[in-house]
Amino acid sequence: MPSGRELRLRGLDNFPLVQPGDDLGRIIQDVLESNEISLLDGDVLIIAQKVVSKAEDRQVLLDSVQASPEARKLAKETDKDPRVVELILRESSQVLRHRPGLIVVEHRLGFICANAGIDRSNVRQAQESREDSVLLLPENPDQSARNIRAVLEAELGVRIGVVIIDSHGRAWRKGTVGISIGLSGIPGLVDLRGEPDLFGYRLRVTEIGAADELAAAASLLMGQASEGIPVVLARGFPYPLREGSFSEIPRERESDLFR
Repeated sequence: MPSGRELRLRGLDNFPLVQPGDDLGRIIQDVLESNEISLLDGDVLIIAQKVVSKAEDRQVLLDSVQASPEARKLAKETDKDPRVVELILRESSQVLRHRPGLIVVEHRLGFICANAGIDRSNVRQAQESREDSVLLLPENPDQSARNIRAVLEAELGVRIGVVIIDSHGRAWRKGTVGISIGLSGIPGLVDLRGEPDLFGYRLRVTEIGAADELAAAASLLMGQASEGIPVVLARGFPYPLREGSFSEIPRERESDLFR
């Protein structure tokens, strides 16, 4: 009797604190060895955005930010730090909604999110100088994923996928979930249109958000607080690997009924 499908997720323990300029691909290779894990063809690594941003030196000291008049006005309306609002505006292509404590934007990378993904959690603050800092999303998460994948494939001789993820809220549901913001070597979407269902009906609209489904599963292991597991290995991804990019995922503006 054939066995059923199986997807295994394993968080990589003992991951070091990442510093600006670190080579994440090399660090991940070292952590895989310390966890006694050998990558196989078809494996996928899901990586938290924060360690990518830290390695790429996307941490910004707020004292270095000069708030514009627009940022000061929006900060007053939302009860937020004008310097943080200035960074939100710089990272966004459009402000869609706002209320006290929250600014919903279209990020320059193409997705809708709160506060342009700018975060203070799990960001080491320069307490000795009393300088607050925040962390921006990676400049180009697809390229970040490609760089990490290239290092690991060259060193280990395997074909893998890499997904960079962040935690986002959802318009109609409470709670944050992991979503993909950059990928390499893995499909963002799996198009099942034209495939038959169990009863022979040809699917007409079904596209699977495969990268986001992996992101959500991996975020359960990563956690949101002090877990210290920024990389998860997925083995048994049920679709063929291929070249992919985040650009597959955002809904086109003309078909977006909620903006």
